Amino acid sequence: MSYNDSMMALSDVLNNKFDELLENCMKSGVIDLNLYQEYDVKRGLRDSTGKGVLTGLTEISDVSGYNIVEGVKEPADGKLYYQGYDVKKLVGSSLEKRYAFEETTYLLLFGKLPDREQLKTFVEILTSLQELSAQFIRDVIMKAPSPNLMNGLQRSVLTLYSFDSNPDDISVPNVLRQSLQLVAKLPLIAVYNYHAYRHFDFFESLVIKPANPEYSTAENILHMLRPDGEFTKLEARVLDAALVLHAEHGGGNNSTFTNHVVTSSGTDTYSAVAASIASLKGPRHGGANLKVQQMFKDLKKSCTDIESEEEIRTYLQKVLKKEAFDGSGLIYGMGHAVYTLSDPREVVLKDYARKLAAAKGMEAEFELYDKVEQIAADLISHRSHVMKPVCANVDFYSGLIYTMLGIPEELFTPLFAISRISGWSAHRLEELVNKGKIIRPAYKYVGHHFDS
Repeated sequence: MSYNDSMMALSDVLNNKFDELLENCMKSGVIDLNLYQEYDVKRGLRDSTGKGVLTGLTEISDVSGYNIVEGVKEPADGKLYYQGYDVKKLVGSSLEKRYAFEETTYLLLFGKLPDREQLKTFVEILTSLQELSAQFIRDVIMKAPSPNLMNGLQRSVLTLYSFDSNPDDISVPNVLRQSLQLVAKLPLIAVYNYHAYRHFDFFESLVIKPANPEYSTAENILHMLRPDGEFTKLEARVLDAALVLHAEHGGGNNSTFTNHVVTSSGTDTYSAVAASIASLKGPRHGGANLKVQQMFKDLKKSCTDIESEEEIRTYLQKVLKKEAFDGSGLIYGMGHAVYTLSDPREVVLKDYARKLAAAKGMEAEFELYDKVEQIAADLISHRSHVMKPVCANVDFYSGLIYTMLGIPEELFTPLFAISRISGWSAHRLEELVNKGKIIRPAYKYVGHHFDS
């Protein structure tokens, strides 16, 4: 028997053994779902209505989807507040506004809006912290680039630990310094990881542009991403608005809660942020906007006439029945755990999507999204197990906006991280300032004891 034949035979034996292990794993891991009710376990830290179980207190942001009328909860248009300020007002409507994201980051970290001079100084501080060393770019970003940029972000953030002269100091002054550095550097890390991935995997020309100290975060992302570095005022304004709307969403969202949990253990800033990035990568969290884009591609392939409401409705019904798209039964971008009548972030993004579509000559694409949104909401709300109105969420239009801005799909979720680093940092600092206990939820053992 040749060497290759011997290896193949050995491989077959190992595969059979692995299949046996897998079968044992699947049988061993199944828990009777009735036990969750018997022991009143809040599965996924949610009660029977789907509402999150209270695990902490925060002053950073508030999320509301209901009004209380005579002691009764009634669905209402969604509200999102950062440190008490309505997020719609923070985004603003003027095309002349350039630093809404930086202003929002200041608000989240320090609890108040900056005046003009404070904002100017804050922007100067962030600009001074943007630079990445040539060694870091060469050895961390350019070597072994990852096809999933979220993994590239994690690796880069963790490696920043090695470039920090005081990485393990978790005093508030040091963590604030580290947090500001991460807010400043993450846009460069994300864009450079994308360029490295495209260069080494697709042999595209490699052009790494430094950040322009005169540009805002949104402007620099477009500048560094595009070969000519050019962008319009509307494009930068739309991206700036998207960054504000994704910057924070309460302490209970998965990635922020992850940051609280990891921070409570006393670990370093880079580990805590890398853990949050790992959480955000998941398609149930930060990856949802990419799922929306993929769903629309599948819809266009499946429908012979995408202007036909009947065909769209039939397709979406199949999606809900797990007969189309990815078989999950989910219409991505629809529904939210808290919001009922509307998601305030989606309302703002939809308005900007409409404006951008008009400027790009993509009105038909926008109208398709609008039509799917209406049909999907109708279909989902008529399903018997849905106990509240269903609205589109922030993911529904964010992917469309990024596509119209020419941002590649690989950067959709990293853009979320670039924005959410502000919220993560605010929550990490809040956890440290309040010197909370280590977060340690309990699990009920429902297995057997085998006495020897």
